[in-house]
Amino acid sequence: MTSSTIFSGVSPIPLAAAAPGGNSPLTLRDMLFFLRMRWLWVLATTFAFLAMAGTYVLTADPTFVASTQLLIVPQVSGSEAQRAFAEDAFIEGQLEIARSSDVVGGTVRALGLDTDPDFVDQTPSLQDRAKNWLMGISSEPDTESQEAAGTGPRQAQPHAEDERIQDRAIATLLNMIGIRRVGSSTIIEISAAASTPQRAVDIADMLARQYIQKNIAMKANASRQYSEWLERFVSEQQRGLAEAASALASFTSNPRDQFKLAELQSATDARRSLYENTLNQLTEARQRITYPVSDATIVSRATLPLSKARPRSTLIIAFAAAVGLGVGLALAMIRHVGDRRIIRPHQIAEASGLPFVTLLATSRKTHLPARFLPAGTGSSSTAAYPVIPGMAELSATVVGLRRKRRVVIGIVAVDPGSGASTIACELAVLSSRSGAHTLLIDAAAQRSSLSKSIAPHSSTGLVDVLDNGELIQTAALPLTSTLKFLPLGKVEAVTPAIRLSSRRTQLSFADLKKEFDAIFIDISAFSASPDANAIAPELDGVLVVTSHGRTSIDDTLRVIDTLRNVGAEILGAVINHAPERMHS
Repeated sequence: MTSSTIFSGVSPIPLAAAAPGGNSPLTLRDMLFFLRMRWLWVLATTFAFLAMAGTYVLTADPTFVASTQLLIVPQVSGSEAQRAFAEDAFIEGQLEIARSSDVVGGTVRALGLDTDPDFVDQTPSLQDRAKNWLMGISSEPDTESQEAAGTGPRQAQPHAEDERIQDRAIATLLNMIGIRRVGSSTIIEISAAASTPQRAVDIADMLARQYIQKNIAMKANASRQYSEWLERFVSEQQRGLAEAASALASFTSNPRDQFKLAELQSATDARRSLYENTLNQLTEARQRITYPVSDATIVSRATLPLSKARPRSTLIIAFAAAVGLGVGLALAMIRHVGDRRIIRPHQIAEASGLPFVTLLATSRKTHLPARFLPAGTGSSSTAAYPVIPGMAELSATVVGLRRKRRVVIGIVAVDPGSGASTIACELAVLSSRSGAHTLLIDAAAQRSSLSKSIAPHSSTGLVDVLDNGELIQTAALPLTSTLKFLPLGKVEAVTPAIRLSSRRTQLSFADLKKEFDAIFIDISAFSASPDANAIAPELDGVLVVTSHGRTSIDDTLRVIDTLRNVGAEILGAVINHAPERMHS
């Protein structure tokens, strides 16, 4: 039997041909199945990330950003290329000046930020602590070195504490501001972040004013130094001019050489011209000191921001959703690959080479089915008989096996609770309804659910028939005109399955085949009893029953290999309790 068809609850599913190397190609159906089986993992992980992002967005302190723009007028000269290079260098220098501790410190002092808890009472973040630890920087003061230098904690502490607080405020403000050049223009933008919109506006505007004041102060200082140098130069030129004028006056009173007179007159004029030019430059320098002009002008003052800049709720939520979806898919794939439970028919078919694997869905019927009514209570009525989805296909397959002289079929579950007794009863009922004389035998000594449900008060059963074969006529209870049930009976030391394997009992399967067209035997679960190993070789074939999403593929393959090793013929496998979506 080399059929490569898997029977499902609705229609046969052809097995895909194995790819080279033993790996099946990934198909759209596989991906859809993966999503149907693991969607909860993806959804739960995505929801968890969204919950964390939402918690952060709701609990994080909002940050508002305000910006001020300034126009820089570079004082450069030269060719066009030289001016472009000089302008870039000049603006880069102005950006660094705007970031300087003088400008930022002036802002801190002007706005009183060194007394603001948001700037001086901040606890270092985990990232800052890790960075400090890696760099070997300790936040604690080196008291030993201070005491050795005579500047211990008791000396000049108030002043040092004020400086430390101001330095912390400056460092915090540096992390909250941004200064950049707008494109390739001569406009620079100063932005400031704060916990309130008004505070952000105040910081941005104050930074711009402090920068302009710094620029003016630097130009005034440069003009002052230039003026001092010019004053010394003017004094030197004045002395030189006086000496030249005196020499010219002495020579004029007694002229002997006209060429010498012309030379002295030219030198005196040159000295006078240089002196007057230097004096004019000195006057201009003093004017620049008195009335300094900045290279920067505010073109756009900061306005109140209408919304918070951070945290960016939409971006954070979208990023969390994307990361959660990716992590969820990764976890779901890891779980899917590492999941050894049986969830698809081809898992068994490809690994064990079974001719068929059938999916049986869990029945939604809740009333007591007719097959479990005690014998003699009118159970022959089939009007309300519920058929488990997929059982009709399995029954048709068993009918085909019967044509090949597979009459005595055992049903064994890998683990207890997989529904082997129910499947045996269903197959027997469907076989009898087709007109075949059918015998259902309960040989599950560990858990005789069929005997307790169908014949709870029976006095004789399989155990008694093994000792006296003539009792089969009275022990086999007629359920319908074509169906009989042989209950288990009272088990003592040895189970009926093990006794049947000895072939020294009064019950013979060969004799039963003469009377019945189909015989179904319910056997104890493989993991709970060794009965399956004992009786399976005496049967025409065995159906292995697993539970969807509960039975391990490794345990199933171990059961199949073990039964084959003892000489049993494995007809196929049944995956019971499959969800309805597996049949879609």
